[in-house]
Amino acid sequence: MPESDQATPFLVRPIVTRRGPDPKQDRAARTKLLVLTAAAELFAARGFRQTSVKDVADRVAMTKGAVYFHYPTKEALAVAVVEQHYARWPALLAEVTAAGHGPLETSARLLAGAAAAFRDDIVVRAGARLQIERPQIDAELPTPYVDWTRLLAALLGRAEAAGELRAGVCPQAAARSLVAALFGTQQISDILHERSEIAERWAETSELLFRAIRA
Repeated sequence: MPESDQATPFLVRPIVTRRGPDPKQDRAARTKLLVLTAAAELFAARGFRQTSVKDVADRVAMTKGAVYFHYPTKEALAVAVVEQHYARWPALLAEVTAAGHGPLETSARLLAGAAAAFRDDIVVRAGARLQIERPQIDAELPTPYVDWTRLLAALLGRAEAAGELRAGVCPQAAARSLVAALFGTQQISDILHERSEIAERWAETSELLFRAIRA
């Protein structure tokens, strides 16, 4: 993938909120990660409103004061989970593009990797739920979906130039459809099966969509 495509697909946008101190020692960093993971588990299962800082503290056998040292508000916990959710996607992009596939296959593998992350990664699952519950959170969370759409549109534009895209297919429209399909699939899979079968459901949907746009 050209450097121009790699530089901007998932923009880093720090969310404005109160934050605890950056850990200076490995032990403090491990504790902060433990708290974040516990919060992600609870947010994913219960949602923002039904999760309290005490719930998080109880889950990691700490006092509320110890949790507040790392994350001074419940919003700070939610923001940290959402930021880590978004941090997963550049790592996935780097992993997939390193394989050196063409742009259409890269698009397919990125989306399959995202589906697997929704199944396997508690931070990804929690971040998705928190984005849906954004009106309840007193912080300006990033607008979801736009980075995925931008990235896929760029990849499909390259696929069109390489003759991989079926004639008449608009890369931007195809990108919007793929994003809508992936995030709709994960939402339905969450409600019906707690995402246990999302990889299979996405494979079905992906096969149909890529068959429709592939040259």
